[in-house]
Amino acid sequence: MNPQKRQQFLIVLTVVAVGIYAADMIVVEPLLKWWSARSSAIAQLRAEVKQGTTLIEREAVIRSRWDGMSTNTLPANSAQAEQQVLRAVDSWAKATGTEISDILPQWKDDSDNYSTLNCRVEAGGTLGTLGRFLYEIERSPMSLKLDSVQLRSRDDTGGMLTLNLQISGLVLAKTPKP
Repeated sequence: MNPQKRQQFLIVLTVVAVGIYAADMIVVEPLLKWWSARSSAIAQLRAEVKQGTTLIEREAVIRSRWDGMSTNTLPANSAQAEQQVLRAVDSWAKATGTEISDILPQWKDDSDNYSTLNCRVEAGGTLGTLGRFLYEIERSPMSLKLDSVQLRSRDDTGGMLTLNLQISGLVLAKTPKP
């Protein structure tokens, strides 16, 4: 091959290589990134559709559980709600042999849809009586939640204990059924 043709061949080869590189940078890489983003978006949408389908299939079960939970919320009247919680704590204490020394109810308006009745309860007893007391709270159908539990010993042997609880009760605003 003569030098003139070799030079032309190298120029053409260089132009083709630069063209391929430019096409890769301008066309292929953005298309690959776009394709990857679309694939992940499609996968996410498929997962959301699957979750939505599952929710639709379980609608009856979810609604019945919600109806059960919403019927066990505290009354909207604050005095009635406090009285209901105080009576329940007293009955649990009597049933388990726990000694209640202090109850401090406090209201918190969290939103327009619901509010909570927070109660600090201080109780005393043995490990067995306090354990049964906590069990009674947890198994109650009332919409109560144990937020915090602290257990301290009253004596050197650990036979008598003090239990400090933070209990939250839910009050739902009455909304029309869908």
